[in-house]
Amino acid sequence: MDLAARAVVVHGLEDACAALAAARELGVPVALWSAPGAGRYAGAGWFAALVAEAEVAEPGMTFTAVLDCGDDAGAASAALRSGIRCVRYAGTHTVRRKLEDIASRLGAEIVPRRPECFDPHSAREPASDLRVWLQRP
Repeated sequence: MDLAARAVVVHGLEDACAALAAARELGVPVALWSAPGAGRYAGAGWFAALVAEAEVAEPGMTFTAVLDCGDDAGAASAALRSGIRCVRYAGTHTVRRKLEDIASRLGAEIVPRRPECFDPHSAREPASDLRVWLQRP
């Protein structure tokens, strides 16, 4: 995962496209994060489809996409099996090590911590606040 990327929560395609378009315009790396625990309630299929649609909407834009599975090992495992390459798992160390082993064989990554993220649904002025967020040092 690109540690320099600014993390933005995406609740749907509109959020993803806004984040990618702004990041492209500003020339900064971006990481699209699902809402906390979304792997559990929305599922890997939803997130994979969202990422695929965002790639079509913003062709050529390189970004990281992270499905947050909270402490649900089953959701994290399903995400890896479905082809998601970056999964947040916040459960036990023992299970995380097993998931990391599976992820490494699949060319994927397990992320143990959630960074500070911009959430457009919590912003007063989502578009302008997003631009400020993406330009932060």
